[in-house]
Amino acid sequence: MAIAEYKQCTKCVMDTTTTLISFDEKGVCNFCKDYDEVASTLVLRDKTIRYGEFDKLISEIKQEGKEKEFDCVLGLSGGVDSSYLALIAKDQGLRPLVVHFDNGWNNELAVKNIENIVQKLNYSLSTFVAPWEEFKDLQLSYFKASVIDLEVPTDQLIIATLYQLAHQHKIKYILSGNNFRTEYILPKDWIYSKKLDLVNLNNIHKKFGKLTLKKFPSIGIDSVYNYKTKYGIQIVSFFDKIDFNLKEVKERLVKEINWSPYPGKHYESLFTRFYQGYILLNKFHVDKRKAHLSSLICARQISRQEALEELSHPPYPIEQQLEDKAYVLKKWGINENEFEEIMLRKPVPHAFYGEEKGLGPWNKLKEKLKLIYKYKVLKPLGLLK
Repeated sequence: MAIAEYKQCTKCVMDTTTTLISFDEKGVCNFCKDYDEVASTLVLRDKTIRYGEFDKLISEIKQEGKEKEFDCVLGLSGGVDSSYLALIAKDQGLRPLVVHFDNGWNNELAVKNIENIVQKLNYSLSTFVAPWEEFKDLQLSYFKASVIDLEVPTDQLIIATLYQLAHQHKIKYILSGNNFRTEYILPKDWIYSKKLDLVNLNNIHKKFGKLTLKKFPSIGIDSVYNYKTKYGIQIVSFFDKIDFNLKEVKERLVKEINWSPYPGKHYESLFTRFYQGYILLNKFHVDKRKAHLSSLICARQISRQEALEELSHPPYPIEQQLEDKAYVLKKWGINENEFEEIMLRKPVPHAFYGEEKGLGPWNKLKEKLKLIYKYKVLKPLGLLK
């Protein structure tokens, strides 16, 4: 079987390490074209319109939370997006319930950033500490399963807790740090896009886990549907409505709250640093920096040459990678032989372990409507066989 020829986009730095890439006659990839198309309807719209939507959203959040202790929920990791989100919320006079998720992998820099943000912006902080043994068991199950997205347990933890806290405090708005300009490009074969698929999660854990998940907060499609429709809780984003230049944002964070930058995106988590900088690269041959840097190129915030220069170096120093490896193995409770054996296993698609079919509540609604039609319409007419 012939090996596909390696090719890299002439505009960004995405390449054939994703199977979902295609190129036009000029060598420009589909991710660039998709980015430009969506950007024209989102972040490149008239500034007056975007900021008008932003002001309207701020007013709605304040009005809804007028008689409450908090008017929104904000998850704070200490990374650039959540830190800037905290700063914007303060600028606008919002009163967020600020929550940090401790899944056992914080690094010292993240802790210090969070302390500075809380102190400088005069926020009170709630910290949700994950049930470590259960979380470790689930995270290790994903690694043993040889699936690509080892961040699903953390994403589940965060999404479930944010909705639970919003519901508990009768808050209608959850602030999101999602950022089109810096993270839109991300091939679906580099992640598992069905983050809320509990069938996949439970099947993976059942096959490779050892513990029963009693305290771990998980959330599925149906639960999110109920939170949205029954309780009116919604996740909202600011960054796509306002101007956002990554370099300028970092400079403001450093100046105003003594924020310290990280060497890579989401590296405020020691595990994410090791996962993206070592496991993804060595087991799945995926360098996630290519996606992050390509988004910034398309946003015209860095040049392609700057991105190529960054990619010419390891994701982070090799010596630190080895230190992280030893630390992760110790926390996971596995030895190096076990780790290397799993690293050498062939990658397995998430779908191999089963997936939730359909759209959860929508399928239920359709089945309910079918029954109503059968027994309220066809049966009285004598047409039901």
